[in-house]
Amino acid sequence: MRRVLGALLALCTGVLMLAGAGPAQAATHTPVIFVHGYSGNASNWTTAEALFAAAGYSSNELYAYNYNWAGSNKTSAQGLASYVNQVRQQTGSAKVDIVNHSMGGLVTDWYVHELGGSAYVNHVASIAGANHGTTYAGACLTNPSCQEMYPGSSFIAQVTSGDETPGPTRYATWYSPCDGIIIPYTSTELNGATNNYVACQTHIGYLTDTAVLTQVRTFLGT
Repeated sequence: MRRVLGALLALCTGVLMLAGAGPAQAATHTPVIFVHGYSGNASNWTTAEALFAAAGYSSNELYAYNYNWAGSNKTSAQGLASYVNQVRQQTGSAKVDIVNHSMGGLVTDWYVHELGGSAYVNHVASIAGANHGTTYAGACLTNPSCQEMYPGSSFIAQVTSGDETPGPTRYATWYSPCDGIIIPYTSTELNGATNNYVACQTHIGYLTDTAVLTQVRTFLGT
């Protein structure tokens, strides 16, 4: 009797194991990594993540990269490179999409321009990115990140030399004369990108601007 019960238990266990051993569900979307700006953090992307989730993105497709915003953007870009590799390994996706805001633009730019990141990124969406620097950084020059973010810095010169939108990656930016932090506001534009003029939006206002965030999400689907 014990042998019969043992055999039945083994059979049932085998059926359960087979039922749960089906192929992993393939990701519907390219994983998105959000990169915050100066003095920011992952919570900056709450509205964006909710909007993307409402459009069908799963929690396994949405990530927010945290970094030390006071430190060098070069160091932060190296951390982003590691983070991208972790997301790719976790999701099984060959590439990711990156959405950045403010100084996150410089972190992303260094990654794709200097660290070969364009090979692993399908789209870069830069929202009010400090891609060519901002004079507003003059208020925080005690931090390496602000020194690098100031127009004319060696960091800006290097990251904008040659092709500003390298590799097969598709690039887009969103910029506005009402920004107030990116000065001049046209600093966000990248040669070779689809540069989107926003009639009037403040620098922080972008983070909850569902119209712009919807445009970003649509861009990532192209």
